[in-house]
Amino acid sequence: MTSTPAIWVDGALRDPATARVSVFDHGLTVGDGVFETVQAAAGKPFALTRHLRRLADSARGLGLPEPDLDEVRRACAAVLAVDPPPLGRLRITYTGGLAPLGSDRGEAGPTLVVAMGETRRRADTTAVVTVPWTRNERGALTGLKTTSYAENVVALARAREQGATEALLANTVGRLCEGTGSNVFVVLDGELHTPSLASGCLAGITRALVLEWTGAKETDLPFDVLERAEEVFLTSTLRDVQAVHRVDGRSLPGAPGPVTAEAARVFAERAAADLDP
Repeated sequence: MTSTPAIWVDGALRDPATARVSVFDHGLTVGDGVFETVQAAAGKPFALTRHLRRLADSARGLGLPEPDLDEVRRACAAVLAVDPPPLGRLRITYTGGLAPLGSDRGEAGPTLVVAMGETRRRADTTAVVTVPWTRNERGALTGLKTTSYAENVVALARAREQGATEALLANTVGRLCEGTGSNVFVVLDGELHTPSLASGCLAGITRALVLEWTGAKETDLPFDVLERAEEVFLTSTLRDVQAVHRVDGRSLPGAPGPVTAEAARVFAERAAADLDP
């Protein structure tokens, strides 16, 4: 993070050294908030309109006041204009704001924070593991990108312990769902598939673009499909399309395979041609 003001907190740019959110903010005390992570290259965000639309959808689903998306855009532009890194992670956080200690919301209104951090291009391939915990496809937060991420923290820590960068989860009925911060695609008999939103997975922005640009199918997939898929890849804002070369103890030699390589090529070309598809 730069030492110049590069964080937006409730209406203005703040210096990172002095930017503050109250210890009574509902996003901190009970995870009552939503967020978006946007990839930004040289200060230019990718798919910002889609991210803001999902931010509003998540806020609505959580029962938060509708965010002022014009203000969020201004905040993003202001942060991006301050010494942007070559490749950045733009984080938009929108919470319930000041509230009593407990689950009830306060009346002060929401908190908006926009911050930038530098990131690096991901590796061409990665390893993933499966974990025993499940996603609840019928929960109150299903399909919402909320700040309640503790389950993901635990699962990702398990993955790191096993030399992987992502953990894949089933839902409560044993169907393939998603990763802690990614969507998953598999190749079966040469065809590309990804779990449908009915599985409980997040409607990823990169996932949606890969579906649109490659013709992949949304399919109800058993969790053990990972044991026989010809190819596996992950999608997310910072991974784009990333091939998987190992699932638990199973190697996928030659990753990225031909279907994954083509999906990555198409995504890279289309994304370069239109920064706000």
